Amino acid sequence: MIPNHIDVISMGCSKNLIDSERLLRRLEAKGYTVTHNPEDVEGEYVVVNTCGFIADAKEESINLLLSLAELKDSGKIGKIVAMGCLTQRYRDVLDKEIPEIDIVYGKFDWKNFIDSLEDRSGAPAPREWERTLTTPPHSCYIKISEGCDRFCAFCAIPLITGRHISRPMEEILEETRRLAAGGVREFNVIAQDLSSYGTDLYGEHRLAALIDAMAEVEGVEWIRLHYAYPADFPMDILDVMARRPNVCKYLDIALQHSSDKMLKAMRRHISAAETERLLDEIRRRVPGIRIRTTLMVGFPGEEEEDFDNLMDFVRNRRFDRMGAFAYSEEEDTYAARHYTDNVPEEVKQRRLDTLMALQQDISAELSEELVGKRLRLLVDEREGDYALCRSEWDSPEVDLTFHVRCGAQPGEFIEATVTRAEEFDLFAETGPIQDDYTDNNI
Repeated sequence: MIPNHIDVISMGCSKNLIDSERLLRRLEAKGYTVTHNPEDVEGEYVVVNTCGFIADAKEESINLLLSLAELKDSGKIGKIVAMGCLTQRYRDVLDKEIPEIDIVYGKFDWKNFIDSLEDRSGAPAPREWERTLTTPPHSCYIKISEGCDRFCAFCAIPLITGRHISRPMEEILEETRRLAAGGVREFNVIAQDLSSYGTDLYGEHRLAALIDAMAEVEGVEWIRLHYAYPADFPMDILDVMARRPNVCKYLDIALQHSSDKMLKAMRRHISAAETERLLDEIRRRVPGIRIRTTLMVGFPGEEEEDFDNLMDFVRNRRFDRMGAFAYSEEEDTYAARHYTDNVPEEVKQRRLDTLMALQQDISAELSEELVGKRLRLLVDEREGDYALCRSEWDSPEVDLTFHVRCGAQPGEFIEATVTRAEEFDLFAETGPIQDDYTDNNI
């Protein structure tokens, strides 16, 4: 155990990561040495920012806490502090089941942990939005709202995070200006429900106005949008995406299903026909846009006809990026209270594998279409002689990586011509465009 040292372990999504980054900044201001996601845990305190979204995530968080309990018993670490989504929902259970946890906070009261610590520096307290970035210094996530009012049948997020609450625009813009001045060039805007931004504070959709204002900030090269909701989608954001060169032509919008029967059962507030019209309008108004979506298989009542409908939908729509998961019953959700989880696990897995195999083929074909095209790429890191890069169509950690043999350093933008496509990686060269590529330039 190292005195005056605090290890912070962040689990789950990028929204959780931002909370961990805010925690890190406050701990450092108090005079503590802080390590994020250390390989060797040995702090006076170990703080785990847990995830509680689905069963697998909950199990992973619990297993980590149990392993830390063993380290505590051996004397290698000091006190264990748990916070985040899992503890927000199961605080009393964790208190009883893992008594080695010394302090349990939820998702929103973790600042009490900061207040409980001795101030060893005398530095002023950070402002509400200040944080220590754990992402590469040229890229960050920026959270614009918390919570969700949609109450989809399968989702526990509203039970954990509560109602949708937007951050004030000026606060977000102040954070953006400060981060850009510090060298951040890529801003991955996130929320559980981007589509509803501003409706609670301003009485109207303000996502377009926010992104338009962020795009004006000096130093902002890329803005990318994550987790829009299809129902009541703010169509004016499309005009901003089409007009602003530094707003990436990329949209992460979870659709979940394509069958009217399943959409109604899931309480998604949108029909199949409305979904189709929305996708058509997005592609019409933002030429060249790449769409990432998330789909679900095995929801209660899903029959082969519904799954076939979903397969046809994916086959016809050819999503540029897609993730999928099998339904997992979450207690206290509408689905858990009103439906029977009646799709066998082996059927869920078969459908998931079949769907992802289809998407894998589509993704391979779309990647192959990039060969010969000249792209603007952002260097994330170096691996030997290669710069590992992303395009505006690729979100950190989940999308494609471009390998370019060049001397460019992380944070630099380069232009390169794609020469080869593999399953998850593409290769590109920075040299002159070959004559036979000329007609394909973008």
